[in-house]
Amino acid sequence: MKKIISAILKSCLPFVIGAAILWWMYRDSDWESFRQMMRSNMHWGWMTLSLVVGVLPAVFRGLRWRMALEPMGERPKRRVCVDAIFLSYAASLVVPRIGEVTRCGTLKSYCGTPFSKGLGTVVTERLVDSLLLLLISALALVSQLPQFLRFMQETGMDPYALLHHFTTAGYWVTAACVALIVLVVLRILWQMKAFERGRQFLLDLWTGIASLRAVKSLTLYMLLSVGIWAGYFLHFYLAFWAFDFTAGFNVWTALLIFCIGSFAVIVPTPNGAGPWHFAVKTMLVLCGIAEQPAVLFALAVHTIQTAELILMGAWGLADLSYTKRITRE
Repeated sequence: MKKIISAILKSCLPFVIGAAILWWMYRDSDWESFRQMMRSNMHWGWMTLSLVVGVLPAVFRGLRWRMALEPMGERPKRRVCVDAIFLSYAASLVVPRIGEVTRCGTLKSYCGTPFSKGLGTVVTERLVDSLLLLLISALALVSQLPQFLRFMQETGMDPYALLHHFTTAGYWVTAACVALIVLVVLRILWQMKAFERGRQFLLDLWTGIASLRAVKSLTLYMLLSVGIWAGYFLHFYLAFWAFDFTAGFNVWTALLIFCIGSFAVIVPTPNGAGPWHFAVKTMLVLCGIAEQPAVLFALAVHTIQTAELILMGAWGLADLSYTKRITRE
């Protein structure tokens, strides 16, 4: 019973957090203005172009995933890899962070790829993506440093203010706590009865991580990685042109907003709902956009792009169903 209650709480908490932030942000919004903006002030040609570009990162991610699996002797169909990515995006809307499990399970079901090997390549992807996001963020910061520092101050996240509260003893206590947690986790793993079985899982996981060294073309792998993030940014930036008050927005400023929004998505809510809205709206206001249009921009873009993820997931599910019938025949 306790496990069931715990699982329910873990599943519901992200929705509660996202809903609470959204309610706080939109509690005084003029919904008639929002409906009017959607009906007559949105340029759907630009928004449609943004949605078309938004499919490309998922396709690139599927192709890159297959490249990482090839050195391990796994050659799943490209089509299945892309469909699995589509499904993972949609699944994460229901349960945040479950997308990785969904895509690896899909590949195992349709192509027989061991779950642990698939997960190992996903870990590799996360490392590569994190490095690229940090590089892009550094580039954006250099170009728009004053705006970023102002954002940190306005949101109460000034790093200098946070560090000011730490004493030397505080640093040592924090380090000791982290070390203690690591030691406890390692001891638990060592004492697990299923350690031998888990060791094979870890070996497969490491094989997946190390596969990056043996990809057929590391250059193509990195080009696809850059293409993924370029697609993400264009997907976001083209939406600026769909509204008169953001059309022609400075591309470097948009890049900074994109990076801050990407970090906001780390908070485990469905597709970053709530934290992403707050980050984008705050940055737009700091860049001179009136608060009401900024709030409505964040809501419109996030809602439309989330609907696209649902459609992509539906397409992936339907296509996989057809692929499964072909395989059985």
